[in-house]
Amino acid sequence: MFTRMLKLRLLNAVAPAYFFIATAVTFILHFCFFIPTIFPNLRASMALHTVVFLFLMFNALGNYIMTIKYPAESANENMVPVCSAHCSDKVDAHYLLNGRHFCKLCKKVILKRDHHCFFTGNCIGNKNMRYFIMFCIYTSCTCLYSLVLGVAFLTVEFSISFENPLTFLTLLPLSTSYFFTGTISGLQLFLVLMLYVWLGIGLVCAGFCCQQVLLVARGQTWCQMQRGQLVENRSPWRNNLKDVFGTRWILGLILPVQTAETGSGDTDAHKQD
Repeated sequence: MFTRMLKLRLLNAVAPAYFFIATAVTFILHFCFFIPTIFPNLRASMALHTVVFLFLMFNALGNYIMTIKYPAESANENMVPVCSAHCSDKVDAHYLLNGRHFCKLCKKVILKRDHHCFFTGNCIGNKNMRYFIMFCIYTSCTCLYSLVLGVAFLTVEFSISFENPLTFLTLLPLSTSYFFTGTISGLQLFLVLMLYVWLGIGLVCAGFCCQQVLLVARGQTWCQMQRGQLVENRSPWRNNLKDVFGTRWILGLILPVQTAETGSGDTDAHKQD
């Protein structure tokens, strides 16, 4: 148990650092390599792609900050609760108690807990679910957009053709072998590695976002789904989405701003679990 918690706490510290390093590397590659090389004499195209990238990154980082700024913790419960006799999560990173969860990593009582996100370092619940979903959407878009520009950069700078669908499958092993034989530079190998990083993060975030939207529409959390617990008195999916995304959901699609009321979470959380 101690070893498992130690690993989780280590992951809780390493994951945010990995996120910020990947973000900084993406910024540097875009503005120092991709945009100047792909659009050397096309100022209009350079400006357009710069605006698109900054818009995607602004929303990804903005919703990341909002996810942390509005935690899902209970403001009325500060003491460590006693685990319920019916708790099925005694060996996991949280306790289940009276419709709430106690996260052992956050060391706080969480309202309508969905899961603990290691990249943000806090739990995702009723107050920050919208920001987390938008963070996943814009992170996926940013990564896939970077992937496209990265492929274009390799094509322009190193004359690598991606017309063959199998090129991307063999690119990493071939690039690794070419690097050790001195055929390509370390920068080219690093760019190839970043292509796979962007692809992996983009697909994972997209899939995770779809799953979270489905759970929100059903009025269910990830913790409930893991336990096979059905939602009683299920509300229509439109109401469930409105509870999370708010009435100003269109504004929330383009800006990382608060669009839903979160003040009533302490009073009605007992109804959700």
